[in-house]
Amino acid sequence: MKKARLKTIDRILEIIGGSHTIAVCSHMRPDGDCIGSTLGLALVLLDQGREVTCWNQDPVPSKLRFLDPDQLIQAPRPIKRPFDCVIAVDAASIERLGTAQEHIANRKTLINIDHHASNTRFGDVNWIAGKEPSTGELVYQLIRKAGWQITPRIADCLFTAISTDTGSFQYPTTLPETYYAAGDLVKKGADLATVCDEVYQSYPLSRVKLLKRVYNKFRLTHDNQIAYFWLKEEDFFRTGATASDTEGLIDHVRAIEPVVVACVFEELEPELTRISLRSKDKNVNVSDIAGQFGGGGHQAAAGARIAGKPMGIQRRVVAAIRRALETRPS
Repeated sequence: MKKARLKTIDRILEIIGGSHTIAVCSHMRPDGDCIGSTLGLALVLLDQGREVTCWNQDPVPSKLRFLDPDQLIQAPRPIKRPFDCVIAVDAASIERLGTAQEHIANRKTLINIDHHASNTRFGDVNWIAGKEPSTGELVYQLIRKAGWQITPRIADCLFTAISTDTGSFQYPTTLPETYYAAGDLVKKGADLATVCDEVYQSYPLSRVKLLKRVYNKFRLTHDNQIAYFWLKEEDFFRTGATASDTEGLIDHVRAIEPVVVACVFEELEPELTRISLRSKDKNVNVSDIAGQFGGGGHQAAAGARIAGKPMGIQRRVVAAIRRALETRPS
């Protein structure tokens, strides 16, 4: 590890060492890295005798509930006593913590651990590693540096975090160290059969129905280099799907051979749209595209929330993608 990173980790461990009441929280609309890194960190802190509060604005997605049988992750609520320390994981901005934000104000120190290059560095102590493929890997490094035990349950959480945010180790952001971390977690008891079955092979029927609508409705443009589709209230109503069922749908159109950038437009409210972007070309940085609309993320995966009329948003976003394609180095 580089000296600057080691210094930051040492500072984080020093703060944790002097803390008893600790809150661990992460971003709304949680995914595998969010849930896995939150629980992995919370469980190891509990093992160290800390009093841990674990919060997320939104429920744990059904496919990830196997990681949290004790329901450690709860909805944020008012607490009278202050936290010695709050640790935000996998959240690029404090706004991404949603309703947890208002309940963590009464604290001594806010630690921000994240791998999004667009992170706003909102913590008192910030460990931002934009080239790391997952926050789960950062939590793994923290635990290893501290010399804390990784139990099989913690290994399940961290392996899930790393696996999901690397697309099962397929994304080009995956590093040699990532495979080492994953292998070590398996060695320490991560149950590959359970993780793979729960995360990748147990989709609810509602999600499959939603995917069917995606295949029927997606559009290609700009010589088939841009693929996009909409998810609207009607789609959820007709399929019985929920927001957690949308995870990974974009990868189905991203995988089409000529597609370079894929985009999902999800209607949150009549004039509020959530966009998700994926790029297959290292010369097309979708974090920069999302940044034009107040969002951010990674070079290959990013998103934003945009206010306005749906068709106007679609035109603006597709035009921004087209510009990025046309101006990339040949």
